Amino acid sequence: MPGPAFLRGETVTLRTVEGEDVEFLQETVNNPDVRHGLSATEPISEQAEREWVESVTSGETDDVHLLICVDGEAVGIIGLNDVTDRVGMAELGYWLTPDAWGNGYATDAARRLTEYAFQERRFHRVYAKVFVGNEGSQRVLEKTGFQREGTLRDHWFRDGRYEDVYIYGLLEGELDHGE
Repeated sequence: MPGPAFLRGETVTLRTVEGEDVEFLQETVNNPDVRHGLSATEPISEQAEREWVESVTSGETDDVHLLICVDGEAVGIIGLNDVTDRVGMAELGYWLTPDAWGNGYATDAARRLTEYAFQERRFHRVYAKVFVGNEGSQRVLEKTGFQREGTLRDHWFRDGRYEDVYIYGLLEGELDHGE
């Protein structure tokens, strides 16, 4: 079972990542449908996932990673990565299990975590990168108030070719609370 609730959205609860989440995380991040939207190009072993969870739970970094849960069950993960407290900035990243796609869970989680970033961590900017063809993730960001700021051309190599990536940004005060 996921760890204790840290943040609550309208439809999701964001809970701490715990050691017992390794199996869920490893299985889902290796799912071809999920992996296709991520920059992960190598298979993730159970040991590698366990080491990542240990780094997340040890407090070694200022990054924030939370499980996205619906009715007590994990359906994905969301995080603030590459946290730079000095300038108040982080990269938002997330993924959901395919069964959870299209229900607004990622949008709810993104709104709640960016609220946390701006209100509790005093960040000034949150940004995200998304593959040009990942329209679902683009919609999540746009519904949350992120603005497409540009294109990183041939930014990532996957599936045998270089792909463009959009960069989205959200400044303090621009968050769409969905009200």
